[in-house]
Amino acid sequence: MSLDVDLRHRFPGLDLSVSFRAGPGVTALFGPSGAGKSSVVNAIAGLLRPGGGRIALEETVLFDAERGVHVPASQRRIGYVFQDGRLFPHMTVAANIGYGARFAKGGLDRDEMRRVVDLLGLEALLHRRPNTLSGGEKQRVALARAWLSRPRLLLMDEPLAALDEPRKDEIFPYLERLRDVAQVPIVYVSHNLAEVARLADDLVVLQRGQVVLSGSAEAVLSDPKALPLVGVREAGAILPARVAEHGADGLSRLTLSGGELLLPGVTAPEGSTIRLRVLAQDVLISRAAPEGLSSHNVLPVDVVALHRGMGPGVAVQLRAGRDVFLARITQRAATELGLQPGMTCFAILNATAIPRGSIGGSAGLSPRKNAGVDISD
Repeated sequence: MSLDVDLRHRFPGLDLSVSFRAGPGVTALFGPSGAGKSSVVNAIAGLLRPGGGRIALEETVLFDAERGVHVPASQRRIGYVFQDGRLFPHMTVAANIGYGARFAKGGLDRDEMRRVVDLLGLEALLHRRPNTLSGGEKQRVALARAWLSRPRLLLMDEPLAALDEPRKDEIFPYLERLRDVAQVPIVYVSHNLAEVARLADDLVVLQRGQVVLSGSAEAVLSDPKALPLVGVREAGAILPARVAEHGADGLSRLTLSGGELLLPGVTAPEGSTIRLRVLAQDVLISRAAPEGLSSHNVLPVDVVALHRGMGPGVAVQLRAGRDVFLARITQRAATELGLQPGMTCFAILNATAIPRGSIGGSAGLSPRKNAGVDISD
């Protein structure tokens, strides 16, 4: 199943012109507030009729301006999870979940409902009403309701934006589980790069209604052109890694295509695949193999490219094995090191602190859909 989007719409102060394709897995729409992200998903859902373009879900045309096609939202078989959950307050959790099945072909499948309840950890909540639930619990119920409608596509518009950090920590493993078992495209809207890095397979970056970068999340986030779009403090890359072993000292040995890392706080089982979000500001560069360091995380790398901005910083694109990531250093340091594309050097990764909620579960992960760990201060 794939979604093809090519739409144009004019708002006061914003000309929206967006094209992208989303396959199975999570395609994240990322950008600042006002970039047009929610307008895009509303157009996909049928809640907004664009001024021009075409939207198709596999062979089904949902919207075509030239042909005058605009399938009503109720007939699109699309699950939509909003920022606030939008549960029915007079219904129990079980009734809210069951309501979604009213829109599924064939009605409620109780076996499927039990599987979804188990997947999202809702068994203990079934007889409660929404006003007794936490924010994270409400969103899990909203996910179950959307999924039991047997959608051909899932839309999630900033589903974690209204949650505090503990509630985000609570719901992230369930989002990852849903991502890993769903066989339909998921379009996920966010302006939080940590969420995107943890969940997304593909990334579409919007700015002022236009697509400015798109591709796999790994490729986009390791592109120096992404720095001014995501902010220098958030800039980084995603590296897939395998959990080789958990040490008795609390450090886990991870294998990458270009070497090994030792990292604290990894709970994924040995043999599983995770993904590391490495921030550019947490990578140092050395021309020679460093000695006498407290960090054991040193990778031999090749310099791919240098991207000099208007300020004093330089984004250095590095390759270790098959993986590409970024280091952000000063222009003075780049000059003193004599960095040039093609040069071999060493990257030192800071893995002394992992922010809350940055470690994801790894159950049921495929090589392309991995869990998340965030290496940062």
